[in-house]
Amino acid sequence: MEPQQSLEDIDRQVIPFEDNRLVADLLGEYDANVAVLEERLDIEIVVHGNVVTLAGDAGACAVAKDVLTRLYRRLEGGETIGPGDIDGAIRHAQAEAPVADAKNGAARGGGEAAQIRTRKRLITSRSPTQSAYVRALETADLVFSTGPAGTGKTYLAVAFAAACLERGLVDRLILSRPAVEAGERLGFLPGDMREKVDPYLRPLYDALYDVLPPERVERGLANGIIEIAPLAFMRGRTLSHAIVILDEAQNCSPMQLKMFLTRLGEGSKMVVTGDPTQIDLPDGERSGLVQAIALLNGISGIAHIAFTKADVVRHDLVSKIVAAYEKSD
Repeated sequence: MEPQQSLEDIDRQVIPFEDNRLVADLLGEYDANVAVLEERLDIEIVVHGNVVTLAGDAGACAVAKDVLTRLYRRLEGGETIGPGDIDGAIRHAQAEAPVADAKNGAARGGGEAAQIRTRKRLITSRSPTQSAYVRALETADLVFSTGPAGTGKTYLAVAFAAACLERGLVDRLILSRPAVEAGERLGFLPGDMREKVDPYLRPLYDALYDVLPPERVERGLANGIIEIAPLAFMRGRTLSHAIVILDEAQNCSPMQLKMFLTRLGEGSKMVVTGDPTQIDLPDGERSGLVQAIALLNGISGIAHIAFTKADVVRHDLVSKIVAAYEKSD
């Protein structure tokens, strides 16, 4: 049995909020958000009207106070929040929180979670690495993003590109993937060329429809403002005034990735995402992604954001699955 905390180790913080309606949204349906905070931080939360009382470890209470305060400000700004936002706010607060001054509940580190706004939704980063990724997308012309599934590599890149397109910062949005064959040859699959390659590109379609209204996506695909194509279709082109995203880049050969990177034209940005632990290339063939990151390291205007299993924002089981495979490897 674990020893119980002494009374001296238990901190209590009282947080009064002004708007009872917003407090109800902050706590979540059936206090679901409170349950996430209590479980993640091992504290006790008691609510009386618009007053929230926190009890537990001083550092954990300080993190919880920071989380609740930040999310309340977001609600005041008209946003909606859910358990996923609670989890993301905890990650940010824990990453920024100085150990000193936790006892007196001093204000914590300054960085807010980065956000991307499209006409359809507002996307808020759910980990410090996601925030760093969004800021890299804003400042660098070429961004490499690596890490396991569920960390938001592709989704945030597509959301950022869609936001830039809506604001008129670029003229086109180009999304691409290598059509690596896993068991079935493209020529043996039924249908025309689009029907053959669409299954490889479906995750990009899914992300687009999630951040843009369907009619905007359909219109963009019809007039060529939004283009989704296999990597082979990029050869010989110069991609100017566009945001170009290459997904699943771990399945590119070195020559393929070099070909893609040298398509970068005036006024364009490129984002290259992939998971070097999930390479589907034939045995003995090198992935161009790891090589490109090493070769281009340190060049001004190029950024590399490396996600880990700690950044997984899908179902809790996903991070445990990733950890189990990493341990096995």
